[in-house]
Amino acid sequence: MISSPPIAVPLAPENFTYVCELLAREAAIVIEPGKEYLVETRLGTLASRRNFSCANALVAQLRTTPGFLTPLHREAIDALTTNETLFFRDGAPFDALRDHIIPQFRLNNPGRPFSLWSAASSTGQEAYSVAMLLAEHFPGLPTTLVGTDLCAAVVARARTGLYQQTEVSRGLPPSLLSKYFQPVKDGWQLVEDVRRRADFIELNLAKPWPILPRFHVVMLRNVMIYFDLETRRRILNQVKQVLEPGGYLCLGGAETTINLDPAFEPVPFGRATFYRVV
Repeated sequence: MISSPPIAVPLAPENFTYVCELLAREAAIVIEPGKEYLVETRLGTLASRRNFSCANALVAQLRTTPGFLTPLHREAIDALTTNETLFFRDGAPFDALRDHIIPQFRLNNPGRPFSLWSAASSTGQEAYSVAMLLAEHFPGLPTTLVGTDLCAAVVARARTGLYQQTEVSRGLPPSLLSKYFQPVKDGWQLVEDVRRRADFIELNLAKPWPILPRFHVVMLRNVMIYFDLETRRRILNQVKQVLEPGGYLCLGGAETTINLDPAFEPVPFGRATFYRVV
């Protein structure tokens, strides 16, 4: 049976407040007033999929279990988490890795594996972009690539390396598409040699982290802007614990460590700025 589209009913103020508090508590994500339409749209889609009449009905169900997270809570949090990503997003950070950071690492650490953490990897495009960059320019370099995300569904999808035509058309050079992807039904799949270079696990940056290895580069792009001030500072402090000495942190173009953690200093590489612990 095909579910009907949810009725377009504005989200009640008390339900919007509940959703904001849920995201703040479980993911430290701040939704500002005025974002009701975004919440209505995303929860409306979930409501339709789960056969609720509207987003308000879905939130009413969530509110029946105070203090206890159900699978439906998890689906709601996942629906409200921004998953925008594309291959080689913004370009300049990948140029910096290719032209400066990785060559510098090889010069200073002959024979050592290079490690990079894509800390908000969504469906995997960022981590796989690094994997293709390494395959193209540093084929003999041992590497450890880890991608993590809050959403279990996108982590599972990242592991498959499956992408639709619209996704491989955004940011991915045609030469890399033909070299590292195979056509499959409804899209493209990364070749196994690239897929096995990256490991993907579920990790909530706003909650206590599991024991992680140390990394030479941590890519934490376009996610800090969604956190409150206290969470940003706590995450930066934790990043310092997993960075190798001399390692680099990469943030989004609109993000910085300035006024958050004085231990980091900006290091420009062309059009990209990375951050290093002083």
